[in-house]
Amino acid sequence: MARLTKKGIWEGIIREFRDFLPEISDDAITTLKEGNTPLIEATNLRDIFGDIRLLLKYEGLNPTGSFKDRGMTMAVSKAREEGAKAVMCASTGNTSAAAAAYAAKAGMKAFVLVPEGQIALGKLSQAIMHGSLVLQIKGNFDEALRIVKEITKDYPVTLVNSINPYRIEGQKTAAFEVCEHLGHAPTYHFLPVGNAGNITAYWKGYKEYEAKGLISNLPKMMGFQAEGAAPIVVGHPIENPQTIATAIKIGNPASWEAAVAAKNESGGVIDAVTDDEIIEAYKLLAAREGVFCEPASAASVAGAIKMKKEGVLADGDTVVCTLTGHGLKDPDRAISSSAKPVKVAADIKKILKVMGF
Repeated sequence: MARLTKKGIWEGIIREFRDFLPEISDDAITTLKEGNTPLIEATNLRDIFGDIRLLLKYEGLNPTGSFKDRGMTMAVSKAREEGAKAVMCASTGNTSAAAAAYAAKAGMKAFVLVPEGQIALGKLSQAIMHGSLVLQIKGNFDEALRIVKEITKDYPVTLVNSINPYRIEGQKTAAFEVCEHLGHAPTYHFLPVGNAGNITAYWKGYKEYEAKGLISNLPKMMGFQAEGAAPIVVGHPIENPQTIATAIKIGNPASWEAAVAAKNESGGVIDAVTDDEIIEAYKLLAAREGVFCEPASAASVAGAIKMKKEGVLADGDTVVCTLTGHGLKDPDRAISSSAKPVKVAADIKKILKVMGF
């Protein structure tokens, strides 16, 4: 059921899903051909999941390596249409990379605020390479977002964080793709939750497809925060969130209320997983499924493992886990979480011995 333009070439989410998105003039569309990411069946985790059908929505294969491209093509295109010359965001990494890339494509300036020392190297390198002005502040993401709101309110710069409604519009297209690839909606959809825009967007997408009669069921939305950065779970903002999963290290999510609504309306949950559970899932996906995602992405699979152990998931269920970003976003974490390379002399016999022959 995958959709393509009449030429058979993927044209990016705005042109592919135009009927479901706000109107944007053709000459303003700024695209890197984002979207159309694969839904990969996890076939080597049956010892954990039994007869559950587990699928991975691998958003790390978007142009800048994360799901943020879906929302950024919309936000930057709309800003361009309205005559903006610059965009600005607060970021734990992926938003800055996407904002910088799409601003570069649009010929616009990009300003990004990031928490000093709390952004993965892969993401920082992207923002810098795409030509944005990167400003590191002594503070966390929530403080950075507060500053960005103030500046964009008073100066001619467009805010492109997920409180920009066009971001949610773009991100909802991932739900459309899940339905088209499967031919129906899943039983459950698991997502990492940081600023909570993605769970909000997926739920919006599923509801719109159901309203058009394109699917007959809606999934339960299952959002998972890191235990040390789980404000929605504990019920109040966290002033100093702590987790190795930097992409979801947010203490006061911008889309908090909408995420809770998605959970309640769908009959799902918003829960927490520990850093150890996240790293376990992160390594499991890479070593057994060949899918390398960034640590925060693995919160979705860690959540699914937790729900299976607790008896929430049942044989025959179709479960989709969104993997929000590529593993190369955070190479330091991959190296620190893995076995070190074995040093061996350039000698065939010694190499074969290490190999076990």
